[in-house]
Amino acid sequence: MDTHDIAVADLEDPASPDEFDVDPPFDPAHSALPADRFLDRELSWIAFNERVLELAQDPDLPLLERVRFAAIFASNLDEFFMVRIAGLKRRIAAGVAMPNASGLSPRVVLTRSLAASQVLMARQAQTYHDELLPSLAAEGIELLHWKALTPDEQKHVRALYRDRVFPILTPLAVDPAHPFPYISGLSLNLALVMRNPATGKDHFARVKVPPIINRWMEAGPGRFVPLEEVIAAHLDLLFPGMEVVAHHAFRVTRNEDLEVEEDDAENLLKALEKELLRRKFGPPVRLEVEESIDPGVLDLLVSELGVKADEVIRLKGPLDLTSLNEIADLDRPELSFEPFVPGTHQHLAEVETSEPADLFNALRKRDVLVHHPYDSFATSVQRFIEQAAADPHVLAIKQTLYRTSGDSPIIDSLVDAARAGKQVLVLVEIKARFDEQANIRWARKLERAGCHVVYGLVGLKTHCKLALVVRDEADGLRRYAHIGTGNYNPKTARLYEDFGLLTADPTITHDLTDLFNNLSGFAQDFSYQRLMVAPAGLREGIVERIETEIEHHRAGRPSGIRIKVNSLVDEAIIDKLYEASRAGVQVDLVIRGICTLRPGLPGLSENIRVRSILGRFLEHSRVYWFAGGGEPEAWMGSADLMHRNLDRRVEVLVRVPTPEHTEALGDLLARSLDPDTTSWHLGADGDWERHVGTSDLQSKLIARARSRRSRQKA
Repeated sequence: MDTHDIAVADLEDPASPDEFDVDPPFDPAHSALPADRFLDRELSWIAFNERVLELAQDPDLPLLERVRFAAIFASNLDEFFMVRIAGLKRRIAAGVAMPNASGLSPRVVLTRSLAASQVLMARQAQTYHDELLPSLAAEGIELLHWKALTPDEQKHVRALYRDRVFPILTPLAVDPAHPFPYISGLSLNLALVMRNPATGKDHFARVKVPPIINRWMEAGPGRFVPLEEVIAAHLDLLFPGMEVVAHHAFRVTRNEDLEVEEDDAENLLKALEKELLRRKFGPPVRLEVEESIDPGVLDLLVSELGVKADEVIRLKGPLDLTSLNEIADLDRPELSFEPFVPGTHQHLAEVETSEPADLFNALRKRDVLVHHPYDSFATSVQRFIEQAAADPHVLAIKQTLYRTSGDSPIIDSLVDAARAGKQVLVLVEIKARFDEQANIRWARKLERAGCHVVYGLVGLKTHCKLALVVRDEADGLRRYAHIGTGNYNPKTARLYEDFGLLTADPTITHDLTDLFNNLSGFAQDFSYQRLMVAPAGLREGIVERIETEIEHHRAGRPSGIRIKVNSLVDEAIIDKLYEASRAGVQVDLVIRGICTLRPGLPGLSENIRVRSILGRFLEHSRVYWFAGGGEPEAWMGSADLMHRNLDRRVEVLVRVPTPEHTEALGDLLARSLDPDTTSWHLGADGDWERHVGTSDLQSKLIARARSRRSRQKA
């Protein structure tokens, strides 16, 4: 879910909201392969979120983690409607009827997506009422209606309401002098019908449930009541003298995608800030209401909001189960995953006794491949930047920033480095969806500190995860680098599974020097020895390596392809994988989210297996492994196999230089595909089936990390 690839602990970015870009038209009939060889992208995403919901239904998981998965499911679906459903509606309104690669028109995809989403939302509501509520109650955690509270509890909550809630509420009446109020996206609201006792006339009003207050108010130890019910129980305070005829909760989802025309950097900043304001007023794409809503009130909402019948979703309340994160955060360790604190990578732990820890000395000895969250981000990547900022021998730091945390120590280190006189170049991607405002703030802070801040290339998002440090040493200048699969975000690094390569390899660091020059200046050299870079050649590089595996197989040499990404959509890559399968090459794919390839089709993809792993951590790394005729090679980096990654972003894959690390990555992918590993298996019809094995991959990796830490301490 990235911070919005919501951590399927994805999915935060997870799934990542950036997975909602519109792909160009594609005509499968132009190929000799079957025209129906692609699954639909939107329906594949919905299937992904269904897998998240299955985790909420899994009785073998700790109870509060199931509650969290229910919240993640709801958050994921919110973003799907805000961007993907909104995009489909926009295409239909614009008269764009071209079918996508699956052969479905936008209107058909929209109809099926709405229907499938409604089924899943109803299933989530049933899971909440029939499974989670009773299980929570059995553990002394009760989510109650107002009427179920004792008189003493009601008195306690009433006092809290008067003190903390009532002063910030704003009742909005609707009459000739008061037009229907604007309803902000994702806000929870009460629709009220009030009657004037003097005239007998009914009036409509709306009260917004304040999002800055916890949704679940604690009435007593382990006993919680939703805030909207507390507000509803005290409407006499908001509308004294009026008679409450009816009250119903409702929620609107709006189109919150952005459309920004690019020019120079300063104009881009201003245009984006203006567009962020417009986002709040996007057209509605979904209206959620309680199933008991009065027909007259519903008709009024539908009319005033301008939603269609198929965009109205009736649910057994409560609405907006993203708020279940508050319950999942309760201090009940016996109902949560066992705490796991990542340790320092063994090759970096060797230098922990020095002050400051000398990572540069460690990297002169060997490359280090860190695997988050099993290896600490703070004592590897974060320390790498911090040490570079503090080291007087460091002359320059160059880094990309796509998303980071609100209190990022990495931002602070870059500021310190610039103030110390170091050359600091930062490529800030201010168009990272749903993080635009934060990234604008960091960009301005870095500029004020004297950093050189650039915004990449016009028309492209800079999504690669790179850091380059230039250091003056006794034998001359030496460069050090970090290339990662995840963002420079210390918070999500504890929840997202990612790899990072820390290296002083001269070929890789030379390539990165050229790449940063390309991104910040007018350099036109796009040839690299150890990197594949999009959009200038990453797709071509992957295709070339698939073709090489076909040649190895035909020559009788060891062959095989293993790929782990968040999403697989690109038709050219998929067709090349089909070609490899038809040639007899074994193709193994570990796809967390969207996959439009159909595995297991006779004569086309019978040699392709597709697995998906979801769990405590968001599987976020992107790894590409090729058997290489007996000399395997592995690549890792920021790129998924989607149009937006290969054509509209600056993405980087690095060839892992160390055979030991190449073997480790290949082994991880093999473990992911092992029949004993719990995972979901994709069928040719697009259905995912969960296979519960004897081994949970993430649990095994946690156990291995703990074992290594024990040996280090010993």
